[in-house]
Amino acid sequence: MKIVTLVKYVPDATGDRGFADDGTVDREATDGLLSELDEYAVEQALQLADSQDSGGDVEVVALTLGPDDAADAIKRALQMGATSGVHINDESVHGSDALATSAILAAAIRKLEPDLVVAGMASTDGTMGVVPAMLSERLGWPAATLGATLSLAGTTATIRRDGDTASQTIEVALPAIVSVTDQSGEPRYPSMKGILAAKKKPVDDWEIDDLDLDAEVNGQVGLANAWSTVKDTTPRPPKEAGRQVTDEDGSAPQR
Repeated sequence: MKIVTLVKYVPDATGDRGFADDGTVDREATDGLLSELDEYAVEQALQLADSQDSGGDVEVVALTLGPDDAADAIKRALQMGATSGVHINDESVHGSDALATSAILAAAIRKLEPDLVVAGMASTDGTMGVVPAMLSERLGWPAATLGATLSLAGTTATIRRDGDTASQTIEVALPAIVSVTDQSGEPRYPSMKGILAAKKKPVDDWEIDDLDLDAEVNGQVGLANAWSTVKDTTPRPPKEAGRQVTDEDGSAPQR
């Protein structure tokens, strides 16, 4: 069995984030890391691999799309326990929107031929949460999204989706796309053994030409072909001191 988990390299939320001159996220202005919400996807993929009575035949592949630094997202997933990684790195995809991103990832998934794709509920930079559904449409696979739990039995994946008033149990036949929330289980912290083992795990570097993208889709990637663009940005104003009222006669506690 092969499980692909989608991982994204995002700017550190605790850093000074901003936009570049072309309106895209300035990824050079602050350190980056594996999106926190994608760590839950990696954890669930690893738990599925651990739970399968397969004698070690379950392969967990970390798949990312991004610039050179995005290799760190795969590195983190490998340290957690993923088997291998695939890094799609091509300058032509810079500024691609969710539609183009889903087309590229769908082509990579077809090439990898997994039984299951596990994603986080959203990325922590764009927070759109639409890519899993787009992948489902492009691949023609069923999707079960926003799972608080994820289990696998034979050729059926099951999630429990928790709403405000009720919970839904959703089953999908493999191959399928699933996404999990931050309620699905605390991601494991890489052990020293895992960190050392990650250095020997294979990572394939692919470009757009390595994927079976038709001319129409290939012409949709990149910032110039994005359906949405950032026209203008304004820095957040600095915090101002709060208003202070002086209790001149000592009567404030009685009010």
